[in-house]
Amino acid sequence: MFKLILLDRDGVINEDSPDYIKSAAEWRPLPGALEAIARLRQAGRLVGICTNQAGIGRGILTREALEGIHQRMHDALAELGADLSVVVFCPHHPDDGCDCRKPGPAMLHKAMQGLGASPNQTCFVGDSLRDLQAAEAAGVQPILVRTGNGQRTEVRLSSVGPSHPERRAHPKEPPMIFNDLAQFARTILDNDGAADSDLGAAL
Repeated sequence: MFKLILLDRDGVINEDSPDYIKSAAEWRPLPGALEAIARLRQAGRLVGICTNQAGIGRGILTREALEGIHQRMHDALAELGADLSVVVFCPHHPDDGCDCRKPGPAMLHKAMQGLGASPNQTCFVGDSLRDLQAAEAAGVQPILVRTGNGQRTEVRLSSVGPSHPERRAHPKEPPMIFNDLAQFARTILDNDGAADSDLGAAL
């Protein structure tokens, strides 16, 4: 089973907002998400975050505020006896043409390289199409959760047939889908030792 579990942040770990999460006071974890991370870490998994934070590039969010948000997240996890193995973020505006913003794979590659994990040992859990695209580009297992934008992403995936022009932007293989991070963690740990390809059969 996976050695490294990479997570999108907004919509997977915490509530998302169309106006961005701009301060630690606005950061609210989704039910069961932090406990899921704690269970994965206690079971020996590496857990990291790869998150687009275009609010910095747009001038809506400062780096200091982002550090405060992440510190609140770290503190909340520490209360559960857990931590994160790595946090990687892209601060750029979508029009900057950087190589780190998802759906590009650079953040995932950086996390894997820093933690000594290969793509076949890694999965990426997200709630958007760009998360799934980033996972495919990095060669890791894409996982979709229905929290955040996940339900809309699931509908979008199912409504585009093979001949639809938008199909080219979709992952070649359908992702594994879970209700939330808690269900994903339970399934991973309850089926510890099974092949990754058998994970979906446990649903």
